Amino acid sequence: MKSTHVTLFVIACLASSPITAGAADKGADKRQIERGRYLAIVSGCNDCHTAHYMERDGKVPESEWLTGSAMGFQGPWGTTYPANLRVLAQQMNEAQWLARARSQMRPPMPWFNLAKMTDTDLRALYRYLRSLGPKGEAAPAYVGPGVAVKTPYINFTPVMPQPQAANQKR
Repeated sequence: MKSTHVTLFVIACLASSPITAGAADKGADKRQIERGRYLAIVSGCNDCHTAHYMERDGKVPESEWLTGSAMGFQGPWGTTYPANLRVLAQQMNEAQWLARARSQMRPPMPWFNLAKMTDTDLRALYRYLRSLGPKGEAAPAYVGPGVAVKTPYINFTPVMPQPQAANQKR
């Protein structure tokens, strides 16, 4: 009878040990990382934050994902560049990541969509980025309106078409 109690005590200790708890945490972490990967894909993060992703129809190795781009977006706000999210995530803790995700950002970043993600989804995205590890350099810094840039950029300046003459032949 005494050996049964000892055996049960040992099993209870093992079940609550850091080794067993760590294994459960790794499974939860893996699921969160997979969720973060999924969110990065369906939210279109790679479209801007991965160089050449759009031009190559998404056929960029995952090892190159989310490293930012020197292709700027220029408009009335100035010129912005897609951040290297992998480096950025390494420089922040989770609370800082959540705060940034809830903050207004310059165009064309759809910050208003990001801000509506749940904390659970934002944490999953953060953990996915952290799991990728840092790679590459930080994106070029923001350049104010009217200042020339030395990088390629996409022009987001609206252009109004000129009205056609009423008696112009078609």
